[in-house]
Amino acid sequence: MPSPTPETPPPLEPAALNTDDPLHWRSERFQDGYASRAGALAQAREVFLQGNGLPEAWRERAQFVILETGFGLGNNFLATWQAWRADPQRPRRLFFLSLERYPLQRAELAAAHSDSELEELAGHLVATWPPLAPGLHRLDFENGAVSLLLALGDISSTLPAFRAEVDAFFLDGFAPDRNPAMWDARTLQTLGRLARPGARAATWSVARATRDALTQAGFEVQRVPGFGGKAQRLQARFAPRFQPPRPAAHTALAPQAREALVLGAGLAGAACAA
Repeated sequence: MPSPTPETPPPLEPAALNTDDPLHWRSERFQDGYASRAGALAQAREVFLQGNGLPEAWRERAQFVILETGFGLGNNFLATWQAWRADPQRPRRLFFLSLERYPLQRAELAAAHSDSELEELAGHLVATWPPLAPGLHRLDFENGAVSLLLALGDISSTLPAFRAEVDAFFLDGFAPDRNPAMWDARTLQTLGRLARPGARAATWSVARATRDALTQAGFEVQRVPGFGGKAQRLQARFAPRFQPPRPAAHTALAPQAREALVLGAGLAGAACAA
């Protein structure tokens, strides 16, 4: 999980939405759509779930960890949650780690899913949506079996802070030429540090720089037929030629040790200790 830093993170700016086309929301900031015009949930299922070999890859697992770059409207999370619900061989725990620099406000999120086929799940997400404060927000569903760990802030600080063993990566920022920070080589090479052996990654982007950065991070990359009018998309598997041994104490989602001294035994002190 991300660990606290002594520096105060910059305040968050909310998403700058263009909803003129109710079926294709866009970001005014990046001048790009949040999903394919062929359908956000269809894209999530084909590009990201199928692209990572899901649901087959998580079956009979005690836990499964997904990391997404770009939460956006939340369609990838909702599609993954629905697939987990529908699979009788699902993992006992599903952790969905997602990064977002410009999050939606609660009312905007509700409007984005007002006509969703996953209205029930979207309603649970909206009901637990956190305040737009930088840092890590953990939202638990299904009695704690499904956890969304939402890291709000700039990817250059949130991604390096994660300590996790990731099974699947959903690479879904705005287009590389419009949001280069999400796709730069240093960012993508961080994925190699977080990947479990055999981890997979998927994205709709086939940019040469994306392919090269994933290859340098230890992934074997292949182009496959695209979705929604795109000729191609990427699928990748983590298979580095050399992987240094992980620390003995390194476990999935293990937070760094944190200590605090609580002075006073009143209600405030007890609440802080809890």
